[in-house]
Amino acid sequence: MKTYLVLTLIGNDQPGLVESLAQIVAQHQGNWLESNMSRLAGKFAGILRVSVEEDQAEALVAALDALSPRLKLIVERSAQAEAEKPQRMLRLSLVGNDRPGIIRDISGALARQHVNVDDLDTECVPAPMSSDILFRAEAVLHIPADLDIEALRSELERLADDLIVDINLIAD
Repeated sequence: MKTYLVLTLIGNDQPGLVESLAQIVAQHQGNWLESNMSRLAGKFAGILRVSVEEDQAEALVAALDALSPRLKLIVERSAQAEAEKPQRMLRLSLVGNDRPGIIRDISGALARQHVNVDDLDTECVPAPMSSDILFRAEAVLHIPADLDIEALRSELERLADDLIVDINLIAD
């Protein structure tokens, strides 16, 4: 029987970390299913999901733990693959002058509508032809099947006016 492990990890960035993880997963007949990894402020941070036979799970976790102190690791187990609920997907794109609270306000509006943020990428970049800093965000959202997209769009547009940012919702 398969078990699923969700691993979160962080450590000092250095060449070969992903390869070390991949080797350990493969040595224990695990399957690397999905991941999101980044370099942030000199640190390597990531999250990944693997499947492995139940009788190999403990050995895999022990081998991954042996990467310490190179990587700090948290392991969560699940006996099943993620069950999909009927939902629709939207992409959100945001850009505006950087200021504290943008993600707090946007995520609050999404949570009130029961919208799940599946993926979020943010960055601060210099504005073209000025010294201002722009905040950019790209998100993948899953919305309940019965949610009125136009009502969500209206709420986000009102919020965008308050925050002085541009927000676009794109249906996939």
